Amino acid sequence: MEKFAKKHIKKKPVMVLDQLAYRFGKNNIPGTGAELTYFLILSLFPFLMVLLNIISYTPLGQDNVLLNLIRYMPTDIQDIIKNFHEDVVSSSSQSFLSIAAIAGLWTASSGVKSLIKAINRAYDYTENRSFLKLKGMSLLYTILLIVMIVIVFITLVAGELLGTFVSNFLGIEELFVTLWNYLRFIIPLLFMILTFGLLYKNSPNVEGRKSVSLKSTLPGAIFASLAWIILSLLFSFYVSTFGSYSVTYGSLGGVIVMLVWLFISSIVIVLGGELNATIESLKKNDFKPVKERSVLIGFIIKDKKNNPV
Repeated sequence: MEKFAKKHIKKKPVMVLDQLAYRFGKNNIPGTGAELTYFLILSLFPFLMVLLNIISYTPLGQDNVLLNLIRYMPTDIQDIIKNFHEDVVSSSSQSFLSIAAIAGLWTASSGVKSLIKAINRAYDYTENRSFLKLKGMSLLYTILLIVMIVIVFITLVAGELLGTFVSNFLGIEELFVTLWNYLRFIIPLLFMILTFGLLYKNSPNVEGRKSVSLKSTLPGAIFASLAWIILSLLFSFYVSTFGSYSVTYGSLGGVIVMLVWLFISSIVIVLGGELNATIESLKKNDFKPVKERSVLIGFIIKDKKNNPV
């Protein structure tokens, strides 16, 4: 281990992973993920209620949007969300849903507020913003997230209609169909990266410091977007193939799956912020190894003590 550490410690990718591993333990990422999961589980359904209520005023169909929104989630979670949607729609009037959506917006913002505070901790910044400022930010980002999701689906629907019209007019329908099979996945991914980028940019409390640029948040935003999709698909495959949550937990199996998936998602999102903070910290030190923030240097010192020459 000492030879590996000495050989690779000064390589930039290794330094980033090294400090990220240190931050994972120092900032208690699993604990932060568990805290975030608690707020997300409380805010998930109010958020969906607000989102679907707003979608009802657009040309988009609620069912189609919901199915596309949850397609990367494990099947058990999809069933819970579908049942929730059906129960709310069948047992509530439109006026009630509108009132509930407004109240749900306040509740849903609690999850975003917790996320903002978690990202601020990743940058090692002191949190001294007032309750009203934090709540205002969380409400704003909750609304922006909803608007962005609606824009994604409108873009997909309108883009397909526009592309079909143009391709038919130019006689390149086959080419468009081929391109659209890729674009329909790339467009949501780009919007997801932009959403995470804006969240990472504006969450840190930069009072008295240089503001975080959007460009500097791209590594964490790209990591969080791709890691979330890949891990969600892998977890979905695991649950459907090897998982036995329903056997162990009975009727609570679906709820447990949702909690585990939210926990994984929370860790990924926080790690994106930690990755940006790590790269920023290394840039300030001209990518020089910092003993106090290194796991590998700790191994080198430990090996020397255990194996003195």
